[in-house]
Amino acid sequence: MHDLVIRGGTIVDGSGAPPFTGDIAIDGDRIVAVGTVTAKGHDEIDATGHIVTPGFVDIHTHYDGQATWDPELGPSSWHGVTSIVMGNCGVGFAPARPDKHDWLIGLMEGVEDIPGTALAEGMTWGWESFPEYLDALEAMPRTIDIATQVPHGAVRAYVMGDRGAANEPATAADIAAMARIVEDGLRAGALGFTTSRTVLHRAVDGNVVPGTYADRAELLGIGDGIARAGHGVFEMASDLNPCGDEFAWMKDLSIATGMPVSFALLQSPLDDEGWRDQLARTDAANAEGARVTAQIALRGTGVLLNWRGTAHPFITRASWVRIAALPWDEQLAHLRDPAFKTQLLADPADRPEHDGPLVDLLFHGWTLQFPLGDEPDYEPTPDMSIAAIAAREGRSPEDVAYDLMLADDGRGFIYLPILNYADGHLDHVLELLDHPATVVSLSDGGAHCGVICDAASPTFMLTHWARDRKRAGKLSIAAAVKHQTADTAAMYGLGDRGRLAPGLLADINIIDFDRLKLAKPYIAFDLPAGGKRLLQRASGYAWTIKSGVVTFRDGVATGARPGRLVRGPRGATLAGQLATA
Repeated sequence: MHDLVIRGGTIVDGSGAPPFTGDIAIDGDRIVAVGTVTAKGHDEIDATGHIVTPGFVDIHTHYDGQATWDPELGPSSWHGVTSIVMGNCGVGFAPARPDKHDWLIGLMEGVEDIPGTALAEGMTWGWESFPEYLDALEAMPRTIDIATQVPHGAVRAYVMGDRGAANEPATAADIAAMARIVEDGLRAGALGFTTSRTVLHRAVDGNVVPGTYADRAELLGIGDGIARAGHGVFEMASDLNPCGDEFAWMKDLSIATGMPVSFALLQSPLDDEGWRDQLARTDAANAEGARVTAQIALRGTGVLLNWRGTAHPFITRASWVRIAALPWDEQLAHLRDPAFKTQLLADPADRPEHDGPLVDLLFHGWTLQFPLGDEPDYEPTPDMSIAAIAAREGRSPEDVAYDLMLADDGRGFIYLPILNYADGHLDHVLELLDHPATVVSLSDGGAHCGVICDAASPTFMLTHWARDRKRAGKLSIAAAVKHQTADTAAMYGLGDRGRLAPGLLADINIIDFDRLKLAKPYIAFDLPAGGKRLLQRASGYAWTIKSGVVTFRDGVATGARPGRLVRGPRGATLAGQLATA
């Protein structure tokens, strides 16, 4: 008798093969049979009419702080994710000298929009080195598996102190010390090393992430530490169009270490065809023996604008500034007052200290701002923009935007896809998904708490790309599942998950595909110290199973904690081909 048998589901096994109807048998934390299972199960699930997929593997999250106090790690775990990788973009909380705790929190708060008050109250620290941080993470049972990477910002500050934080050049001794820390972190179980090369990533003090301007010697020197450890992805958050010099060191580092180098690739409104050049450079590097991979997003990358969020088009206007610190009920009373609205719309939009084209989109980008209603549309057409609505109704765009955010008792959202939406559609994403050197990523789970909620990307992949897209071009359900299971797992050497096959971890979603649906995002104040975050639920996840244990039933957590810290890459332990029992 098996511990658990899933019967009669449409199995989408993560390999990209066509779906088929069958059963899955589980003993302990492993799948032992896929196909026709004749033996009984101590527990059985009737999956008739549902699709059965591997648990989703999300490789770009920022739960580094939240993981120290929250065993559930929502919202990612609410969307079928059973394994996450954090420590991305060069920011994290280890290594950490005792006098740098507040600085590291300020770095994370500025780069990833995670409330510093929540991090300060929620984290108890108790570590200094990176291996000690892993030990602290390992001590907590969890709903899902977590893995992490060594962040350049923390390493540089640890080794170089204020010189590192200020992005001063590293000496040979500095580089050697950083390489040793990275090597030790990887040997202790980290899956990679990450850095930031974009001026968009700034701490709360306005300074860019340490390592942003690191030279070739520093980057390749750290690569030596990765090579000595024998494993590790080198992940980079980049500016929109990495120049040839960036691809040169990425190629050389990958060839020298034998390890994959990964960078974020997003279509820019400033150069909507730049992504093609980046793919061409990636192909050229790989043709010379490198392993360079582009991390891509599934939809427009931007912000959700809301009166209670981090940003909205009126955030610098004098009338808003006067009420910004008031309790929400008092703010809402002002917003509902026609006289207040008239005055606010008449106020000039003062420019913030860090100006640029993104600010123009926030304050005046009405052609790229869209209502996000109760049934969110993440591929809206130009006629749905605030500019188009204003023209049809004979109103100013500001008037329309104000009322959209005031809807639903002030809980209305405006969707502003800053990146990945320069053409007003997502056709280029299909090309990216079809490219052999790309991997689905950039969900930013746990980050950008007041402006983004892309942790729901796995559900979006299934609902939009495999079922509901109105424009030409979709993915098969087999391809959609493979992209966020087998492919993401393989990127980080997690060969023990990502497919439904004997010998692999029993990480499984059973989904009512026809009923699968994304709900409207909402703002919650449930982080420590009352910190806010954007959340998004989904319906249609009938069961989520982690390591053979049911963790969610009909979207509700069971309280089971089978998840653990993943230390280092692991290969598949296949018991053979698809078996029957």
